[in-house]
Parts: sequence; structure tokens; C-alpha cells
Amino acid sequence: MEIRFDEQGLVPVIIQDWHTGEVLTLAYANAEAVERTRSTGELHLWSRSRQELWHKGATSGNTQKVRALRLDCDGDALLALVEPAGPACHTGERTCFHHGDTDARAPHEILPELERTLRSRQGERPEGSYTVKLLDDPQLIGEKVMEEAEEVARAAREETDERVDNEAADLLYHLLVLLRSRDRALSDAEEVLRGRRR
Repeated sequence: MEIRFDEQGLVPVIIQDWHTGEVLTLAYANAEAVERTRSTGELHLWSRSRQELWHKGATSGNTQKVRALRLDCDGDALLALVEPAGPACHTGERTCFHHGDTDARAPHEILPELERTLRSRQGERPEGSYTVKLLDDPQLIGEKVMEEAEEVARAAREETDERVDNEAADLLYHLLVLLRSRDRALSDAEEVLRGRRR
């Protein structure tokens, strides 16, 4: 299917984080920007305010490696799945969508936000933090993951759905701390699963 550019020669581009699914911004591209994106593997757009081609992150260093470009069913909108090297928004925020109902977290936002919190705890090391205690003790975090796995399995055998949900949440938290302790992320395990689908 061909891209259907509008009367100004532009197509809207929804930019989404490849790993987390979070929407980062909405921008526009012309045919040259799409071609440059495909040839370089990094996001190129058209700046409507400056009326010029724009290599996202060329000056800030916050480039966006394009993992996939998808065209909608009508051919008049693109979805760019990217690996961002830094904040997507010119304000320094991770996403341009940081106003409005920001307290209403969608389910797909929860684990990426938790991973960012864990990374912050690892760097800032606040006193009395349970997360820091776990990060500093590989044996303890391993034991906690095994303990929480047993608790969710027991809940699945013997307890209510609510208990299963709570124990699964505990397991996910401890698993993410274990991954962070090894400087790994959930997306690393997801890449393994993605590879197994082939």
C-alpha cells in the first residue's frame, strides 16, 4: 500500500516506544523524511513550524532508532515504533503527552514506569529503601523471587482470584528488581520471547 500524503504533502506519524508501547509524540513527515527514515534507520520528520526536514535528535542527541514503520488501513497515517535514545519531548519529558489525565495510568504503562522507578532507586539510593536493600543483596532477591513464585502458585491452587492477582504483582515487582540488579530489563526477556515466535 502506498502512503497517502495530504494536500500539503504530509502524513501524520504516531511515534511509539518499541519496548514499552508508550506513545511518545505525534509529528508529521513528507516523502523525503520517510525515505531518509528508511535509508538511515533513524527517525526523520518534517517540521511544520520551521518548514524543513528534521532529523529527530540531531542536535539534542535524543535520536530515535526506527524498528518498524507501519501504515494504517487507509494509508494516511504512519506508526513509527522506535527505540528512543532520550526524552522524546523538547521539554525534556519522556513523552509529549505529559499534560491532562496523567494520573490515569493505562495497564501497559505500569511496568515501564516501575522499571524507571527501580532504575532511579538504583542510582539515587534513598536511605531505608526496600528496593535498594534488595539490589544490594543478590542472594536475598533470588530468594524473594522464589518465595513469591511459590506464593502465586499456591494462590492459584488454593485461593481467590484477588489473591492470585496480588501475589502475581509481588512476583513481578521482585522479578523486575532482580533484572535491574543485573542491569537487565523486562524488554530483554521480551526480546527472547519475540525470537522464539519465529
